[in-house]
Amino acid sequence: MALLKVKFDLKKRVKLAQMVWLMCWLSIMAGVLVFSLGLFYKIELHKRSELMDNNESHFVPNLLIGVGLAACGINAFGGKICYDSLDSSKFTKWKAVLKPFLFCCLLFNALLFFTALLCFTMRIPLQFILAEGLKNSMKYYKDTDVPGRCYMKRTVDLMQMEFHCCGNKNYKDWFEIQWISNRYLDFSSKKVKDRINSNVDGQYLVNGVPFSCCNPSSPRPCIHYQVTNSSAHYSYDHHTEELNIWKHGCREALVSYYGGLMNTIGVVVLLVTVLQVGVMVGLQYVNTSLSTLVNPEDPESESEGWILEKTVKETFTDVITKMKAMGKGNRVEVGTEKQAVATLS
Repeated sequence: MALLKVKFDLKKRVKLAQMVWLMCWLSIMAGVLVFSLGLFYKIELHKRSELMDNNESHFVPNLLIGVGLAACGINAFGGKICYDSLDSSKFTKWKAVLKPFLFCCLLFNALLFFTALLCFTMRIPLQFILAEGLKNSMKYYKDTDVPGRCYMKRTVDLMQMEFHCCGNKNYKDWFEIQWISNRYLDFSSKKVKDRINSNVDGQYLVNGVPFSCCNPSSPRPCIHYQVTNSSAHYSYDHHTEELNIWKHGCREALVSYYGGLMNTIGVVVLLVTVLQVGVMVGLQYVNTSLSTLVNPEDPESESEGWILEKTVKETFTDVITKMKAMGKGNRVEVGTEKQAVATLS
């Protein structure tokens, strides 16, 4: 028994073809939207590529761009089929390719669903990519005279000001690295020498953070040097007083920004997937309703359309049976080849 069988006359078939044609064009616009979102996300990642450990994060935006372009091509082809289905003489040439095309649509819908899942899970790899990337960026902050790293200070400062964050995990990360260039240190000073010699790695560590960590909303002038030294500033206690620097880390801020962006894109891709499933189902009804005309020579005769010729269980059983038959056929061919080789030898 066919699944979701529907009876059609000429008027219903025309309405069906027109509706599916309209859905195809909506899907083309949705494909353009997915392509645009993928391109936008790729640009956003590229703007801060220096803060990331590798280029693996570009896999998802590249996939979105490819899926968006594929959606435009597939739905343009599907729209042409629906348009020609209004004329039985034109539709005849599409009958041979319609089943393979519907199978391609099924695979494409699976790819869309997989892409949406990747969008929702993008937050996890971003955690690791940004953790190592931000750590290296902070380490190279002082290298303003080193080719290839001279813009790292500007990149990190702009990031901290834009996302209202400081450091990797928090502002204390700056206490553990030398972020002041040797170019601006007076090595003849005993204080500088003592600070460098007291560190195992020979770094000049300070109890402070870059100016870009300052919160401009604070009424007090920014305290970004000797942050945890309460006696160094008048009427200041870092244990009880609200610090006038950003306290949460940039990794959390960036993951929240990119994660929220990817969740939004994931919802859009899921909606596109639902629309694509509707197009595939509509094309199947168009195909079956035109293939089961009571009188093929009379376009006004009645017909029946369905999603599957049999029930889901029967269809699944038939597919498994065919796969087993193909497997047995391959084993028989291999066995025959071995016997032929043995006979020849």
